[in-house]
Amino acid sequence: MQLNPYGEYAVLLAASLANNWPGDRDEIEQRTRDVGMTMPFPERRNDHGETREVIDDWLRIVDAPTDEQRAELLNRQMARASAYPRMVDHDGEGWHLHYRDDGQSLPQVLRSVIAVGTALHLTTRGMQRLRRCEAEPCTQVVVDVTRNGRQRYCSVRCANRAAVRRHRNRQL
Repeated sequence: MQLNPYGEYAVLLAASLANNWPGDRDEIEQRTRDVGMTMPFPERRNDHGETREVIDDWLRIVDAPTDEQRAELLNRQMARASAYPRMVDHDGEGWHLHYRDDGQSLPQVLRSVIAVGTALHLTTRGMQRLRRCEAEPCTQVVVDVTRNGRQRYCSVRCANRAAVRRHRNRQL
């Protein structure tokens, strides 16, 4: 039984948007399709800019210095996006939950999905499972979905760069 349909993919989508901001609305919508979101989004003139605001708000959660501040920011985001969860069956996906009202814009849907997904990710995997890459000067978001919960770098490249830096510092 799967109770968490939004956790991992929603947080990975948010990180993808934060780490590599799309040039236009169509690219944002394509990213949603890439992670399996199938519902249509009514197109609005400000979708690109408003989605950037959603991601900037989410980055404040990523960068919160304490678990308590992270939870407070995330609770505000969920309150802002709140709707009664709904059971839906569309696009051949089978029955599942939506945590948003019908007919919402792309930014509104992303705010709901990303906020709930982030909350599910952090509460089921651990509050430390969302951070910035530890390899300086990288600032990419790291969504830790590893089994052991010890992912510190956004990529193998950054992990290798950090290892080389540690090795050189030991040689001094």
